[in-house]
Amino acid sequence: MSTNTAERHTADLTANPDKFAGDIGILVIRIVFGLILAAHGAQKLFGWFDGPGLTQAGTGFESMGYHPGKFFGTLAGLCEFGGGLLLALGLVTPLAAAIVLGTMINAINATWAPGLFGKGGWESPLLFAAVALALAFTGPGRFALDHGRPWQRHGLVWGVGAFVLAVVAAVVTLVFKWIL
Repeated sequence: MSTNTAERHTADLTANPDKFAGDIGILVIRIVFGLILAAHGAQKLFGWFDGPGLTQAGTGFESMGYHPGKFFGTLAGLCEFGGGLLLALGLVTPLAAAIVLGTMINAINATWAPGLFGKGGWESPLLFAAVALALAFTGPGRFALDHGRPWQRHGLVWGVGAFVLAVVAAVVTLVFKWIL
């Protein structure tokens, strides 16, 4: 950012601090949500944060009908870890949101039996899916690595595109779950 641009942003903030309130709200959501989701992925991949690690996660995925469990556990961990970090940074936001949303569609499928609020139910994956989809539509806000870059995308078309990509990826994953 050039000095003139930085001075202009500082002047904007001083003159009208409410102009940035929405961007700050989105920043808080992105960072908290993205880092929590990345931590979930790190639990599966590396066993961090009292997580199961890859071998145990693979066994868990096998018990949910995802064969081979280690492959699907790795895929889910990478999607949560990578998608979460990308959302926290505000980088390639529609793609990151699609990655997270597709993963959460599979998580909803895997936790469907207990119901929405049953023990081990799908309320958390639904909440995570909703936040990811909302970020696909709104974009990452002003305080993001995407902001002002040629690849920055958000809005109706990009939100719908992220949704469609997520559903297609989730369906392909579920088809492989059912046939393998």
